[in-house]
Amino acid sequence: MKLRVRLAAVAIAAALMAAGAPSAVPRNPVYPRSTPDPTCWRAPDGTWRLSSTQQRILRSSDFFTWTDTGRRLFTREEERRIRSRWKNIWAPDVFRHRGEYLLYITHINSAEDSAIYVYSSTSPDGPFTNGRMLTYGRDTGIIDTIDPEVVRDPASGRLWLYFGSTGKVHRVPLSSDGKSIPKGAKYEHVAGRHVHDNPDRMHVLEGTYLHWRKGWWYLFASRGRYFDWSYAIVVGRSKKLTGEFVDREGRPLKEGYGTVILSSEKGDEFFGPGHNGEIFTVRGHDYMPFHCHVEGPTPQARPLFVQEVLWDRDGWPHFAGPKPSAETGQVTSH
Repeated sequence: MKLRVRLAAVAIAAALMAAGAPSAVPRNPVYPRSTPDPTCWRAPDGTWRLSSTQQRILRSSDFFTWTDTGRRLFTREEERRIRSRWKNIWAPDVFRHRGEYLLYITHINSAEDSAIYVYSSTSPDGPFTNGRMLTYGRDTGIIDTIDPEVVRDPASGRLWLYFGSTGKVHRVPLSSDGKSIPKGAKYEHVAGRHVHDNPDRMHVLEGTYLHWRKGWWYLFASRGRYFDWSYAIVVGRSKKLTGEFVDREGRPLKEGYGTVILSSEKGDEFFGPGHNGEIFTVRGHDYMPFHCHVEGPTPQARPLFVQEVLWDRDGWPHFAGPKPSAETGQVTSH
């Protein structure tokens, strides 16, 4: 009898493991200091790193509790050198490739005078060095050459750069080492409308992130005015990384459409969720980092939020609710 009970217990435990551990519940904001435009990457020891427009490098062992490592993306000398030419440094994207960590990041003086640079490091903790310009708005005519996202197409092995905002989101192929754009490469408009045609920015898309899941490429982006409640996360998808992305109703993202999956209303305590980072699977559940305003004495600060991404029967992502949540339960460690 005892043996049968023990075997039954083992079977139940195995079934629970196969089904995946219960999802953890982050306490948002998971990092209270301003962390706009987050990007997240994995270190060889299995821990995570995260940085943002603020350039601090954060560390987490569970994806829900983040601490400042005391490191920054650049050395002080490198940052001084960059700022001798550029006023602002925005929206990093870190991508591991061929044993290196490649940092793609915006350097900007104005919408017209903006560029994306690439830097490299052999360590997940930086610092990132050997910077070179990838693409420059004055050369291409694309205003707001910002918000880089680099992704590898497993079908071809080719690397692609997605970027843009008020001048529309574009994609362009990269060289095999990810550090240059081949001569004669074609820039393609893939999402969002030009701000001149849409001054309220409700069809301007930015902060692109590409995610592959079960035969679909999902393009996540943010629309609206980044500084208020109109900012929201939208999504579209395509069977091919180089194909046309459409929203749930079949409308093209390049016309400014996108299925809204996280938003806010005027007067909400948490407002303007957007510019999400990479989705990671933690104990069988998918989680997305993003920045979000918190109403208070410094409402322009954008601390870091993390929420679980759910997927419906048709493969479309969504959250437990339509608005960013404090998720007041304690973080669990099942």
